[in-house]
Amino acid sequence: MKIRPFVDTATIRVKGGDAGHGCVSFRREKFIPKGGPDGGDGGDGGAVILRVDRDVNSLVPLFYAPDQRAGRGEHGRGKQQYGSGGDDRIVKVPCGTEVWDDETGEFLGDLVEHDAELLVAAGGRGGHGNIHWLSNSHRAPREHTDGDAGEERRLRLQLKIVADIGLVGFPNAGKSSLLTKISHAHPKVAAYPFTTMNPIVGTLVFDDYTRVKIADIPGLIKDAHLGVGLGHKFLRHIERASYLVFVIDMSGNDERAPHEDYQNLLNEAELYQSDLVTRPSLVVANKMDVEGAADKLAEFKRATKIDPITISALTGEGLDELCSAIARLCGKDAVLQA
Repeated sequence: MKIRPFVDTATIRVKGGDAGHGCVSFRREKFIPKGGPDGGDGGDGGAVILRVDRDVNSLVPLFYAPDQRAGRGEHGRGKQQYGSGGDDRIVKVPCGTEVWDDETGEFLGDLVEHDAELLVAAGGRGGHGNIHWLSNSHRAPREHTDGDAGEERRLRLQLKIVADIGLVGFPNAGKSSLLTKISHAHPKVAAYPFTTMNPIVGTLVFDDYTRVKIADIPGLIKDAHLGVGLGHKFLRHIERASYLVFVIDMSGNDERAPHEDYQNLLNEAELYQSDLVTRPSLVVANKMDVEGAADKLAEFKRATKIDPITISALTGEGLDELCSAIARLCGKDAVLQA
């Protein structure tokens, strides 16, 4: 089976349905030689409406089908028959989709909640038939109006994932392994950097069935806010996160000091969006099963004055404590489901 790529930006063309024209018609019945006008109105065109669907997690469908058009209205007919209206075009988008007019730069809306809707292209209004011009002095009107054209515009859609917690860390820090262990998400895990090529959302479920959504973005590196590495493309996916969890590699396998990693992560987050570093957060020391990690941890504590939660995503050590800390961070009095 071919797997479609993750797409978080898309440019689409939307067009409301053209309306039907009004009809010029006169009654033609036996024994009624002067039946008068009976032309009906044209039907209104359908509208293009964006609707949030929690089961949609990417803009891939719109990337492959960028032309979205609503149905046109039918023309009016004789015997005062009005044309039927065109069908609306409902376009499903993921939670967290921002909508911009690509030509004017106007911000049109932010679609966050499930079933929220935004009308982005109105349909045309149906034309009037000649029945509307009948008067005592104008008994055989031939006037009518054409239906209006539907609204047309080019939109830029940008997805910002809606999650409670954003995982932040350097490549190969173990974020994906951690997300796999505490949720039902299955991101790619491998022993090399940048195995996560797109944001992954997992759900941590507690014993009272409350849920916390956790977003894992590709690893950040120094100067990510300037476009270095992959993480800069996906930093916006933690903009909506209420809380951050910094995952620090304590193994030192990449010959970096863990406390410098932490400081670089804070710097990159602040340079991208200053309020990110003011949000409530946890610091997690991962890979504590690796030889020498304890020494690195002691150095980290001295340099940062922070006592992180120690875990090993590989062995499962410390994960229960981490989940309890996440529950407290999010204001939930709950424990992880067995």
